[in-house]
Order: sequence, then structure tokens, then C-alpha cells
Amino acid sequence: MNKKNNRDGSGYTTKSDLQEDSLINPSRRNLLKGAGLVGAAAVSTIATSHVIAADVTNTNSNSIATAAREALEALTAEEAETLAAICDCLIPSDKHGPGAREARAVHYIDKSLASHNSAARHNYSVGLNAINEFARKTRGKKFTELLLDQQNSILLAVQANEISGFIPNGSGFFKMLRSDTIDGTFCDPYYGGNQNFVGWDMLRYPGIRLGASEADVSAGASLPPNHQSAYDHSTYTKLADNSLKDTKGGDGYA
Repeated sequence: MNKKNNRDGSGYTTKSDLQEDSLINPSRRNLLKGAGLVGAAAVSTIATSHVIAADVTNTNSNSIATAAREALEALTAEEAETLAAICDCLIPSDKHGPGAREARAVHYIDKSLASHNSAARHNYSVGLNAINEFARKTRGKKFTELLLDQQNSILLAVQANEISGFIPNGSGFFKMLRSDTIDGTFCDPYYGGNQNFVGWDMLRYPGIRLGASEADVSAGASLPPNHQSAYDHSTYTKLADNSLKDTKGGDGYA
């Protein structure tokens, strides 16, 4: 991505430019065109004593409200706070409904970093620190305290490899952030994201069904959502239990 003449004084692209770029476009329509229905597979591990702000409502101000707290498994509290602000930039809530923050995408990412995606834990630590250090150096504040336009400007600079300090580079880190945020917003709620099925509702996905009647098929996209996780069904729960036993060296039978 090239820098544009439209600047906010920082030397980086502003929000008006951001909305022209499909890779980080906050438009819900453009996001859903590229996202599809993303699945995820992760089994949580024992939580540590870290905490993260949950169910936070983001406004267009530079403040982030702190609500109920929940346990973190991999991220530190500061990392989780920074990541929550980034996820909110990538999939923001709008007039059509909630976004990544309300879906608790950060909770999903944290759980994944403590399990199947643990290899990316160091990359997240280095990358989130690089974003905060750049924010402090250029703006005098950490990333979460910046205005939304300023946050978007920094993320565009990361995406364009204009900021150093990432593994493997800014563009690679941004792609990982975007992919994980999408996963956390649209995954089965069993894995920690898509709280209250907000992601599936955004996609108008009716939910897991082990069988479909002729009437269900005819209803198509207008089929009412059942708001059920796959693991609300005993078939999936049994498969998950067997997989966990295999991992621990059990006999593999439920």
C-alpha cells in the first residue's frame, strides 16, 4: 500500500483513505465478501491469573471503558487491551450491528495462543509491543489512548511495512491479526469468540443443524437462527472428548 497525499499530520494515511482500502476496510459488506464463514478448532487450557476487560463498548473517543473481568490464558493484560483496540478497528461495530469487540475476538485469540496457535505467541508479544512503542514515540500515548483515526493510521503503516519491529514483518503480522480477528468473530462460540452468536447473525448463518427438513431447505437464508454451538449436540461433544483423550494418551473412547 502506498502513502497518499491525504495526511493527518503524522505522515500516514487517514481514516478516509482507510475506507478505500479493501484489506482493512471497516465496511461490513466488504468484510463479509472476503470472510465467508470461518471455522476454528481449539481446546482451552488452564487459565492463568491475568485478566482482560470483557464486554466493552467502544465509542469514537480515545477512551475504552473497563467492564467485567475474565481470566487470560496467554496474553498479558496490556497486550489484551491493545489487541482489543486493534480488533475493534478491523471489525468495528456499526449501524448494522456489533463487531469483533462484542464477539470477544480477543478472548478467542488468547485461548488459541494457549493451545493450538501457541507458536504465534512470541510474534504477538513482539508485534503488539512494537505498535505501542510506535504510538508512544509518534503520539506520546499508548495505542489504546489514541483517537480512532490515529489508530487506523498506525495499522495502515504496519500493513504497508512502514514500521519495523515485527516478526516476520509488519505486513505478515497484520495478515495474522486480520485472520485471527475474523476467526474470533465468526468461529463456533465453543472456542471463545462469537459471543451470543453475533458473528453468525452478521452472516445470517442459521446455526448448526444435524438434519434439515424440506421446509428448512426451502427457507434457505430466511431460516430462523437456532443459536446453538456444534458442541451443544452430543455427537460433537463426544468427538471432542475422544480427541482430548487421544491427546492425553487415553484409550480414545468416550
